[in-house]
Amino acid sequence: MLTKVYHDAAEALRSATALVIGAGAGMGVDSGLPDFRGTEGFWRAYPPFRGKRFDEMSRPVWFQTDPHLAWGFFGHRLQLYRSAIPHDGFEILRKWAERIPSFVVTSNVDGQFQKAGFSESNLFEFHGSIHCLQCAQPCGNDLWPAADLELDIDMATIRTTSDLPRCPRCEGIARPNILMFSDRQWIDERSEAQLRRWRAWLRNVDSSRMVAIELGAGLAVPTVRIECESLGGTLIRLNPRDSSVPAHGISLPVGALEGLRGIDQQVTRESRC
Repeated sequence: MLTKVYHDAAEALRSATALVIGAGAGMGVDSGLPDFRGTEGFWRAYPPFRGKRFDEMSRPVWFQTDPHLAWGFFGHRLQLYRSAIPHDGFEILRKWAERIPSFVVTSNVDGQFQKAGFSESNLFEFHGSIHCLQCAQPCGNDLWPAADLELDIDMATIRTTSDLPRCPRCEGIARPNILMFSDRQWIDERSEAQLRRWRAWLRNVDSSRMVAIELGAGLAVPTVRIECESLGGTLIRLNPRDSSVPAHGISLPVGALEGLRGIDQQVTRESRC
Protein backbone atom coordinates (compact mmCIF):
# COMPACT_ATOMS: atom_id res chain seq x y z
CA MET A 1 0.00 0.00 0.00
CA LEU A 2 2.71 2.49 1.01
CA THR A 3 4.82 1.58 -2.03
CA LYS A 4 2.34 3.33 -4.34
CA VAL A 5 2.15 6.33 -2.02
CA TYR A 6 5.94 6.66 -2.00
CA HIS A 7 5.89 6.38 -5.80
CA ASP A 8 3.26 9.15 -6.08
CA ALA A 9 5.23 11.40 -3.70
CA ALA A 10 8.47 10.79 -5.59
CA GLU A 11 6.79 11.48 -8.94
CA ALA A 12 5.41 14.78 -7.64
CA LEU A 13 8.85 15.81 -6.38
CA ARG A 14 10.66 14.82 -9.57
CA SER A 15 8.42 17.13 -11.62
CA ALA A 16 8.13 19.92 -9.02
CA THR A 17 8.77 23.51 -10.11
CA ALA A 18 8.70 24.82 -6.52
CA LEU A 19 9.01 23.15 -3.12
CA VAL A 20 7.56 24.33 0.18
CA ILE A 21 8.87 22.56 3.28
CA GLY A 22 6.34 22.87 6.11
CA ALA A 23 7.49 21.65 9.53
CA GLY A 24 5.75 21.25 12.86
CA ALA A 25 6.92 19.85 16.20
CA GLY A 26 6.96 16.30 14.84
CA MET A 27 9.90 17.22 12.61
CA GLY A 28 12.16 17.38 15.67
CA VAL A 29 11.10 14.11 17.28
CA ASP A 30 13.64 12.08 15.28
CA SER A 31 16.36 14.43 16.60
CA GLY A 32 15.30 13.52 20.15
CA LEU A 33 13.22 16.64 20.77
CA PRO A 34 9.87 16.42 22.61
CA ASP A 35 6.71 17.47 20.77
CA PHE A 36 4.75 18.10 24.01
CA ARG A 37 1.77 16.28 22.47
CA GLY A 38 -1.03 16.30 25.06
CA THR A 39 -0.55 16.74 28.78
CA GLU A 40 1.12 13.35 29.21
CA GLY A 41 3.80 14.24 26.67
CA PHE A 42 4.43 17.56 28.41
CA TRP A 43 4.63 15.91 31.83
CA ARG A 44 7.09 13.30 30.58
CA ALA A 45 9.37 16.12 29.45
CA TYR A 46 8.81 18.20 32.59
CA PRO A 47 7.63 16.04 35.54
CA PRO A 48 7.57 18.98 38.02
CA PHE A 49 4.83 20.59 35.92
CA ARG A 50 2.43 17.66 36.33
CA GLY A 51 -1.05 19.10 36.66
CA LYS A 52 -0.26 21.98 34.31
CA ARG A 53 -0.47 22.15 30.49
CA PHE A 54 2.12 23.35 28.02
CA ASP A 55 -0.07 26.30 27.06
CA GLU A 56 -0.27 27.31 30.73
CA MET A 57 3.51 27.48 31.08
CA SER A 58 4.24 29.05 27.68
CA ARG A 59 2.80 32.45 28.60
CA PRO A 60 4.49 35.86 28.98
CA VAL A 61 2.88 36.44 32.37
CA TRP A 62 5.45 34.14 34.03
CA PHE A 63 8.26 36.55 33.11
CA GLN A 64 6.46 39.15 35.23
CA THR A 65 5.24 37.02 38.13
CA ASP A 66 7.93 34.32 38.43
CA PRO A 67 10.84 34.98 36.05
CA HIS A 68 13.10 32.31 37.57
CA LEU A 69 10.44 29.71 36.74
CA ALA A 70 9.89 31.19 33.28
CA TRP A 71 13.60 31.11 32.51
CA GLY A 72 13.93 27.64 34.01
CA PHE A 73 11.39 26.39 31.47
CA PHE A 74 12.59 28.35 28.45
CA GLY A 75 16.25 28.08 29.45
CA HIS A 76 16.01 24.31 29.54
CA ARG A 77 14.37 24.30 26.11
CA LEU A 78 17.13 26.56 24.80
CA GLN A 79 19.78 24.12 26.06
CA LEU A 80 17.86 21.20 24.58
CA TYR A 81 17.63 22.80 21.14
CA ARG A 82 21.28 23.87 21.21
CA SER A 83 22.44 20.31 21.91
CA ALA A 84 20.12 18.60 19.38
CA ILE A 85 21.67 17.34 16.15
CA PRO A 86 19.38 17.63 13.10
CA HIS A 87 18.47 14.16 11.86
CA ASP A 88 19.25 12.86 8.37
CA GLY A 89 15.88 14.03 7.04
CA PHE A 90 17.14 17.62 7.08
CA GLU A 91 19.96 16.67 4.72
CA ILE A 92 17.51 14.92 2.39
CA LEU A 93 15.41 18.08 2.26
CA ARG A 94 18.50 20.23 1.68
CA LYS A 95 19.49 17.99 -1.23
CA TRP A 96 16.05 18.44 -2.81
CA ALA A 97 16.22 22.19 -2.18
CA GLU A 98 19.46 22.39 -4.19
CA ARG A 99 17.61 21.48 -7.39
CA ILE A 100 14.11 22.90 -6.73
CA PRO A 101 13.36 26.51 -5.72
CA SER A 102 12.41 26.05 -2.05
CA PHE A 103 11.18 27.84 1.05
CA VAL A 104 10.80 26.58 4.63
CA VAL A 105 7.77 27.53 6.75
CA THR A 106 7.76 26.25 10.32
CA SER A 107 5.97 26.67 13.62
CA ASN A 108 9.08 25.42 15.42
CA VAL A 109 11.23 27.85 17.40
CA ASP A 110 14.23 25.53 17.76
CA GLY A 111 16.52 26.78 14.99
CA GLN A 112 17.13 23.28 13.63
CA PHE A 113 16.79 24.29 9.98
CA GLN A 114 19.50 26.93 10.36
CA LYS A 115 21.72 24.40 12.14
CA ALA A 116 21.15 21.99 9.24
CA GLY A 117 22.41 24.57 6.75
CA PHE A 118 19.21 26.13 5.41
CA SER A 119 19.42 29.80 4.50
CA GLU A 120 17.76 32.39 6.74
CA SER A 121 16.60 34.20 3.60
CA ASN A 122 14.26 31.33 2.66
CA LEU A 123 12.82 30.61 6.08
CA PHE A 124 9.63 31.77 7.78
CA GLU A 125 9.32 30.98 11.51
CA PHE A 126 5.65 31.63 12.33
CA HIS A 127 6.21 31.78 16.08
CA GLY A 128 9.66 33.36 16.29
CA SER A 129 12.88 31.85 17.60
CA ILE A 130 14.17 30.85 21.03
CA HIS A 131 17.62 31.94 19.83
CA CYS A 132 16.57 35.62 19.81
CA LEU A 133 15.77 37.70 22.87
CA GLN A 134 13.61 40.76 23.52
CA CYS A 135 12.56 42.91 26.45
CA ALA A 136 9.68 41.33 28.39
CA GLN A 137 7.98 44.73 28.88
CA PRO A 138 8.80 45.55 26.03
CA CYS A 139 10.50 48.95 26.22
CA GLY A 140 11.25 49.03 22.48
CA ASN A 141 11.57 46.84 19.40
CA ASP A 142 15.16 45.70 19.96
CA LEU A 143 16.08 42.05 19.40
CA TRP A 144 19.43 40.47 20.18
CA PRO A 145 20.92 36.96 19.94
CA ALA A 146 20.80 34.49 22.82
CA ALA A 147 24.14 32.96 21.79
CA ASP A 148 25.95 34.10 24.95
CA LEU A 149 23.14 33.20 27.35
CA GLU A 150 24.06 30.41 29.79
CA LEU A 151 21.71 29.41 32.61
CA ASP A 152 21.95 26.96 35.49
CA ILE A 153 18.65 25.13 35.94
CA ASP A 154 17.47 23.03 38.87
CA MET A 155 15.68 20.15 37.12
CA ALA A 156 13.86 19.18 40.33
CA THR A 157 11.90 22.43 40.16
CA ILE A 158 12.57 23.70 36.59
CA ARG A 159 13.81 26.99 38.01
CA THR A 160 16.97 28.82 37.06
CA THR A 161 19.46 29.61 39.81
CA SER A 162 21.39 32.00 37.54
CA ASP A 163 21.13 35.74 37.21
CA LEU A 164 18.28 36.56 34.87
CA PRO A 165 18.97 37.90 31.35
CA ARG A 166 18.31 41.62 31.11
CA CYS A 167 17.26 44.04 28.41
CA PRO A 168 20.30 46.16 27.43
CA ARG A 169 18.07 49.24 27.00
CA CYS A 170 16.04 49.34 30.24
CA GLU A 171 17.68 46.53 32.29
CA GLY A 172 14.30 44.88 32.77
CA ILE A 173 13.79 41.12 32.42
CA ALA A 174 14.43 39.73 28.93
CA ARG A 175 12.48 36.89 27.34
CA PRO A 176 12.71 34.78 24.17
CA ASN A 177 11.34 36.34 20.99
CA ILE A 178 8.69 33.61 20.77
CA LEU A 179 4.96 34.05 20.25
CA MET A 180 3.46 32.55 23.41
CA PHE A 181 -0.15 32.00 24.40
CA SER A 182 -2.10 35.15 25.32
CA ASP A 183 0.91 37.15 24.20
CA ARG A 184 0.58 40.88 23.57
CA GLN A 185 4.25 41.60 24.26
CA TRP A 186 5.79 39.64 21.37
CA ILE A 187 7.85 41.81 19.03
CA ASP A 188 6.97 40.49 15.58
CA GLU A 189 9.30 42.59 13.40
CA ARG A 190 11.68 39.71 12.65
CA SER A 191 8.80 37.40 11.79
CA GLU A 192 7.10 40.08 9.69
CA ALA A 193 10.29 40.51 7.64
CA GLN A 194 10.35 36.74 7.06
CA LEU A 195 6.67 36.83 6.08
CA ARG A 196 7.36 39.51 3.47
CA ARG A 197 10.15 37.39 1.97
CA TRP A 198 7.84 34.34 1.96
CA ARG A 199 5.08 36.20 0.12
CA ALA A 200 7.57 37.64 -2.38
CA TRP A 201 8.98 34.16 -3.01
CA LEU A 202 5.47 32.82 -3.72
CA ARG A 203 4.88 35.61 -6.23
CA ASN A 204 8.13 34.94 -8.06
CA VAL A 205 8.28 31.13 -8.39
CA ASP A 206 6.70 28.95 -11.04
CA SER A 207 3.82 27.48 -9.05
CA SER A 208 2.45 25.35 -11.88
CA ARG A 209 3.68 22.16 -10.21
CA MET A 210 4.28 23.33 -6.65
CA VAL A 211 4.76 20.64 -4.01
CA ALA A 212 4.33 21.26 -0.28
CA ILE A 213 5.85 18.56 1.91
CA GLU A 214 4.44 18.88 5.42
CA LEU A 215 6.28 17.18 8.27
CA GLY A 216 4.91 16.51 11.75
CA ALA A 217 2.43 19.38 11.81
CA GLY A 218 -0.41 18.51 14.17
CA LEU A 219 -3.94 19.74 14.74
CA ALA A 220 -3.46 21.37 18.17
CA VAL A 221 -1.72 24.41 16.64
CA PRO A 222 -2.56 23.97 12.93
CA THR A 223 -0.61 26.97 11.58
CA VAL A 224 1.60 24.96 9.22
CA ARG A 225 -1.22 22.67 8.09
CA ILE A 226 -3.42 25.62 7.12
CA GLU A 227 -0.57 27.32 5.26
CA CYS A 228 0.38 24.20 3.30
CA GLU A 229 -3.23 23.38 2.40
CA SER A 230 -3.76 26.93 1.09
CA LEU A 231 -1.04 26.71 -1.55
CA GLY A 232 -2.69 24.50 -4.13
CA GLY A 233 -0.46 22.13 -6.06
CA THR A 234 0.35 18.81 -4.41
CA LEU A 235 0.43 18.40 -0.64
CA ILE A 236 2.51 15.53 0.78
CA ARG A 237 1.64 15.11 4.46
CA LEU A 238 3.90 13.03 6.72
CA ASN A 239 2.30 12.48 10.11
CA PRO A 240 1.99 9.20 12.08
CA ARG A 241 -1.27 10.32 13.76
CA ASP A 242 -3.03 13.08 11.81
CA SER A 243 -2.31 12.20 8.19
CA SER A 244 -5.66 12.83 6.47
CA VAL A 245 -5.37 15.12 3.44
CA PRO A 246 -7.64 17.14 1.15
CA ALA A 247 -8.33 16.02 -2.41
CA HIS A 248 -5.00 17.25 -3.81
CA GLY A 249 -2.95 15.53 -1.09
CA ILE A 250 -0.74 12.48 -0.59
CA SER A 251 -0.95 10.96 2.88
CA LEU A 252 1.95 9.12 4.54
CA PRO A 253 1.10 7.98 8.10
CA VAL A 254 4.75 7.84 9.19
CA GLY A 255 7.26 10.00 11.03
CA ALA A 256 9.31 12.66 9.26
CA LEU A 257 12.61 10.78 8.99
CA GLU A 258 11.05 7.48 7.91
CA GLY A 259 8.90 9.20 5.30
CA LEU A 260 11.71 11.35 3.90
CA ARG A 261 13.99 8.34 3.58
CA GLY A 262 11.25 6.37 1.83
CA ILE A 263 10.49 9.14 -0.65
CA ASP A 264 14.18 9.81 -1.32
CA GLN A 265 14.88 6.13 -1.97
CA GLN A 266 11.99 6.07 -4.42
CA VAL A 267 13.22 9.23 -6.17
CA THR A 268 16.68 7.70 -6.53
CA ARG A 269 15.34 4.35 -7.72
CA GLU A 270 13.09 5.87 -10.37
CA SER A 271 15.82 8.25 -11.56
CA ARG A 272 17.96 5.23 -12.44
CA CYS A 273 15.23 3.55 -14.52
